[in-house]
Amino acid sequence: MPTLTEAWRGHLDGCRKLVEAAVPYATCGTLTRINGLVMEANGIKLPLGSGVRVSVGGSGAVVEAEVVGFHGEKLYMMPTDDVFGLAPGAQVAPFEASHARPRVGERIFARRRAQDRAKHLPVGEALLGRVVDGSGRPLDGLGPLHTSEMRSLASRPVNPLQRAAIDRSLDVGVRTINSLLTVGRGQRVGLFAGSGVGKSVLLGMMARYTAAEVVVVGLIGERGREVKEFIEQILGSAGLRRAVVVAAPADTSPLMRLQGAAYATTVAEHFRDQGRQVLLIMDSLTRYAMAQREIALAIGEPPVTRGYPPSVFARLPQLVERAGNGPDGGGSITAFYTVLAEGDDQQDPIADAARAILDGHFVLTRALAEAGHYPAIDIEQSISRAMHGLVKPTHFELVRRFKQLYSRYQRSRDLIAVGAYAQGGDPLLDKAVAMYPQIEAFLQQKMDECDNYEDSVFKLHRLFDQAL
Repeated sequence: MPTLTEAWRGHLDGCRKLVEAAVPYATCGTLTRINGLVMEANGIKLPLGSGVRVSVGGSGAVVEAEVVGFHGEKLYMMPTDDVFGLAPGAQVAPFEASHARPRVGERIFARRRAQDRAKHLPVGEALLGRVVDGSGRPLDGLGPLHTSEMRSLASRPVNPLQRAAIDRSLDVGVRTINSLLTVGRGQRVGLFAGSGVGKSVLLGMMARYTAAEVVVVGLIGERGREVKEFIEQILGSAGLRRAVVVAAPADTSPLMRLQGAAYATTVAEHFRDQGRQVLLIMDSLTRYAMAQREIALAIGEPPVTRGYPPSVFARLPQLVERAGNGPDGGGSITAFYTVLAEGDDQQDPIADAARAILDGHFVLTRALAEAGHYPAIDIEQSISRAMHGLVKPTHFELVRRFKQLYSRYQRSRDLIAVGAYAQGGDPLLDKAVAMYPQIEAFLQQKMDECDNYEDSVFKLHRLFDQAL
């Protein structure tokens, strides 16, 4: 016969198992209002960024949404799906409360989700070669993602004092960038361009020819037609094999566009934490800012600069700072963010804000594109802020001389065109005129042409050796 102590111990063990297997009590609220893009709910309290599901009538369907604000007892939510079918009084439940009862082996994960209500989306090796939307759902028709790894979208940047220094160059396969605007591993660069000047082609070249181990592409707010064209014609099958493409086109909700950018960054962070060198390409940072503007204005935030509310300029560095190097000896995220200069205005508020928080900016100009000069990078307006710590002094000196000659020729271009230039008056201009055909040829590169870092630097040295 068991003793009284053993009987009580067995009884307590049974009670403990019942408690662990129980589904926690979840408070639900009711939908009270839909005003444009914003939904309001009462009777539920959740922190900002929490995911919720709103029931659609008695059909069993749900609309996913995210908490974007609150006022008193009211909760403001932004849907990620179409709100068709929602009615007053619809049930609003926390995201994890809508899931089925967790198995015993999932208790720890369920408890973590109860404390961290931010969305967790799939990451891992299974994403390589796949195209997904901002919620991690496959768009390529290749079946489900066979991965059990999940990661929160709300991760924080690495401590700046623990980041490894940017001291190694990254080969991107583009001669102008490798030789004249050298980019380091962990650097964050803005690609400033208007519409139709070849930025997508340049991004595709870098994605195909880079020396990075993994490429993560975020297509945020672009036309749906461009998504397929970028994947099939620009990125290609060879580039897609080591890439993850997250697509949130212009016809998706503003919340889904924000989530798509955060998801692309989260996937890049996952591979960086594994010690890999990652190239993150996001097209575009401007569409991300516009999505945040739509949400902020919808919940009543006042516009301050050309219609952009203050939260837009607060969200940009929060996203960008998540890229970069990890701790010493770990991986890195080298990021390229495209910034749309509306009307080729480089003083656009988003362009100005991005220029201040990035580690360099490459400007693509319409004049060069219209002249058939590709890639249309204006090296006079472009700069890589980390370059001085990445290249040898002899290389840096050649870059300085190259820019001097190019700039001197551009300033005198009209005089040369009308025949007002007389040789012998300016030795620097004389050399610039003599070398300009070689300089222009050096700056141009075909879409299917790859120049690695060593070849690019060698051709820069040879350009000046031949001029002597």
